[in-house]
Amino acid sequence: MVLVDPYTMARAKMSSPLDMLETSCTRLVRRMINLPRAISRAVDQGLDLMTTGGGRRNNHQFPPQSVPLYHHHYPPPDHSISNNVQSNWDFLAGFEQQFGLTHPFFYACRFIEVLKMAQDEHKFVFLYLHSSNHPFTSPFCKDTLCSEVVVQFLDANFMSWGGFADRGEGLHLATTVQPTTFPFCAVVARGSEDSLVVVQKMEGPVTPEELVETLQTMLEEQGLSYDDKRAREEEKRRVDIRLRQEQDATYAASLQADQEKTLKPEKKPQHQDNANPNTQDIQILIRFPNGERKERFFSRGDKIEAIFKFIDSLGLLELGTNYRLVSSFPRKVYGVDQMRMSLKDAKFDREATLFIELV
Repeated sequence: MVLVDPYTMARAKMSSPLDMLETSCTRLVRRMINLPRAISRAVDQGLDLMTTGGGRRNNHQFPPQSVPLYHHHYPPPDHSISNNVQSNWDFLAGFEQQFGLTHPFFYACRFIEVLKMAQDEHKFVFLYLHSSNHPFTSPFCKDTLCSEVVVQFLDANFMSWGGFADRGEGLHLATTVQPTTFPFCAVVARGSEDSLVVVQKMEGPVTPEELVETLQTMLEEQGLSYDDKRAREEEKRRVDIRLRQEQDATYAASLQADQEKTLKPEKKPQHQDNANPNTQDIQILIRFPNGERKERFFSRGDKIEAIFKFIDSLGLLELGTNYRLVSSFPRKVYGVDQMRMSLKDAKFDREATLFIELV
């Protein structure tokens, strides 16, 4: 965790809130992973999260309750963007100092931005409100929230956001969801007309197995309501695949030309037919540290090395950058030792998502 130096903070005070947020989001680095640029650009909207009823521990709420983001019965929250972002980074720094670097990927940006990103990716937001003084907080964070099975499950299925329950945006959210005890977690989503939908509350200490089981059940039950939406998304995905096939055809032609210049005549270029995937091909989605995503089809007989060559050919990483590929759930790491392994031997499904992890 690299914090902003005093000179930068002094300059930020003389700039607009937009400049301050840009400085925070571009200079602060969390475990060598940059936040998406969309976060630093969307700085012109405030967050007023207000009013909701209480709930019991692990209380399912179907249909989920919809909470208006704006309500005049409560005093307006502090709209200082820099204060909110700094509070989020303070939470992340304090959490890692006390419990280590193995924890869910908490987005250290404004909560409303996480809601927007989750909506775009059709995911729920896992909300964690931290109460430092509660006796159950420390064991819950150490034994449950930071356990490997919970970390992998949350990173694969949710977008996570955490904050202090007594300050900053965390305080406004606590006013909204009204926790009755701690530790407090909730599954939320962005509703219609700027409302916050509370899908599930989880209050009090739980084991890693109980937490994962509760979240898995919630995902299965909520998935029924997304069938129609998923059908539309599937049609869009097929259209996107056709567009990517055309792009891959151009890439394959360029790759073939380069190989003919550099390889021996008897060697045949690889991936010439990659633009026309069949049922034996694997669709690989590559997620870069800056938030960009690239997709490509590979044959099951291709080596892991072919994925690395494809990434290097895009020119999105600086020359000489050391990295490895990581699948989130279950977590598997592909590096130098796995270069000669085929995708079939690596047991890739027809679709797979790989994260670029800088080393």
